Amino acid sequence: MKVAASLYKENSFVEGKNKENLILDQAHLVLGFGSRDLISNPNSFEAIKNIFPKAEILLCSSSGEIYDNEVIDNTISITALSFSTTKIKTTEVDIHDFSSSFEAGSSLIKTFPQEDLKLVFVLSDGGKVNGSELVKGMNHTKKESVLITGGLAGDSAKFEKTYVGLNKVPEIGKIIAVGLYGSQLEVSHGSLGGWESFGLERTVTKATDNVLFEIDGKNALDLYKTYLGKYADELPGSALLFPLSIKLNESEDPIVRTILSIDEKNQSMTFAGDIPLGSKVRFMKANFDRLIDAASDAASTCLKMNTSNPKLAILISCVGRKLILSNRTEEEIEAVSEIFGDKTLLTGFYSYGEISPLKPMANCELHNQTMTITCLNEID
Repeated sequence: MKVAASLYKENSFVEGKNKENLILDQAHLVLGFGSRDLISNPNSFEAIKNIFPKAEILLCSSSGEIYDNEVIDNTISITALSFSTTKIKTTEVDIHDFSSSFEAGSSLIKTFPQEDLKLVFVLSDGGKVNGSELVKGMNHTKKESVLITGGLAGDSAKFEKTYVGLNKVPEIGKIIAVGLYGSQLEVSHGSLGGWESFGLERTVTKATDNVLFEIDGKNALDLYKTYLGKYADELPGSALLFPLSIKLNESEDPIVRTILSIDEKNQSMTFAGDIPLGSKVRFMKANFDRLIDAASDAASTCLKMNTSNPKLAILISCVGRKLILSNRTEEEIEAVSEIFGDKTLLTGFYSYGEISPLKPMANCELHNQTMTITCLNEID
């Protein structure tokens, strides 16, 4: 397995990293993460296709691109891979062809033969697709031993429209994936938020999909404002600083849910993922140092699952973390880089939702405000 990286900016390739002398026109797989306007420009796709004519090309819009240990905006971060023995298969579905995101997720996984399948890496529209239901559909269909990771496309902090494309100019509403097969392929993953929980654990008593109305029989929005104190006057912007910890069942670790909006008229809160009735929740707050430490710990989790340092680490982190960390954002990427060392190439993007298991090789979950890492390597 060989990997190389390129950076595309202002309609041209401006930088490249190719220590292993990967022959670019022989690459098998290309991943590209970029700004909405650049990734959806036909000229961008043609330029990438000309450099990598034989590759399966997966592209998605982002809220910030990760290029090695840098975080950049208004570019396309491109990673090319060639494999010795690993086989790949790609697929695409359109959310508009299905009655639900659950059905779309299930249909996506059904296109992959399950024999020898190690990893399905998924990139989904971040606005039209219900990420929670997508994940449920994929888990419902997949073989138990198959790892699923990926993320929801971003659109900076605009939250207007996102683009995803497989072997063509990216479009709205697409869900794409690549399946990787082979006994020599080594995959690993890690995900951690780093948020601090505070207050009592409470029970969701009224909710519909991703809209929360009541906790412990009390108005959820009023309760939330009480906990926010002085920050309540800054809603909805301040909600990024105070996400929700949610336990889907007693046996699982909690996951993080971002608040997208509040509705004063209906006294409700809308989240970037479902809030099931009866689930246990706690309020959370940001601690900058712990957010960065969590990124480092996620990388350490990957290393524990590997026999050697991976060749590639795909980092998908939440736009909320980027907005909160601000000029400290690169510190979480640098923290990951320090764990892996210079033998591992980093790529990835800031997303509208992260897909990764909570525990090693378990079913995937939809995360918000979380750093997730997927690692790839071919072993002898």
